[in-house]
Amino acid sequence: MLRAENVSFSVHGKEILNGISLDVEASEIVSILGPNGAGKSTLLKCLAGFQPTSQGSISINGADVKKLSGAELAGLRAVLTQQVSIGFPISAREVVALGRAAKRNAIGDSDKIIDHAMALTGTTEFADRSLSTLSGGEQQRLHLARVIAQIWDQESAVLFLDEPTSALDLKHQFQLFDVCRNLCEQRNFSVVAILHDLKLAKEMTDKALLLKSGQTFASGKSREILTSESVCPLYEITSAQFELI
Repeated sequence: MLRAENVSFSVHGKEILNGISLDVEASEIVSILGPNGAGKSTLLKCLAGFQPTSQGSISINGADVKKLSGAELAGLRAVLTQQVSIGFPISAREVVALGRAAKRNAIGDSDKIIDHAMALTGTTEFADRSLSTLSGGEQQRLHLARVIAQIWDQESAVLFLDEPTSALDLKHQFQLFDVCRNLCEQRNFSVVAILHDLKLAKEMTDKALLLKSGQTFASGKSREILTSESVCPLYEITSAQFELI
């Protein structure tokens, strides 16, 4: 599904990522965790094809992301960034429809796909409201619907999420992962998410990649590696502080 081998990235002579490898199988949810400045967002941009790597290779469904056009990439993966700015009046439903903008000739009924994506994310109730009237959490759920609509036609697609729970209350945090699990089981999607909530990562994801200073600190099954033995040195906290998490 998604494979990264020995990925490194440098800018202006400064090394941001160094030798990171990652395998994400179909139907897996994988979290990327680490302290601020560890390189999480940069890695996500590289994996999604937004940022060319300085070294190493990244492929989605066997295709080298460097050789794919923007349209081809848009069909294989979708990316929910931390902040999305739309500077013109637009309704909630029209926001989700933006995910179908490049799919005018795709097989399938875009209107039905938009409706389904909104139903999955619990955003149907404010479909006709202006985006500017929605709360931060409502907007975040809406943009999740948008990226789901973008890749709905493609089975075995990859959904990249950058801190997707940051504006969500507890109910909608769990709902988000329920949606992700549903997509994995029903459409063979894979999900890669940057998270800060260790409990959510441990309970709701299959595998975790821990980064520190641009390098792999640990990786493996979430419940096995998100323990005090790895988390304390990763975040430079004490065992007593870990118990408060």
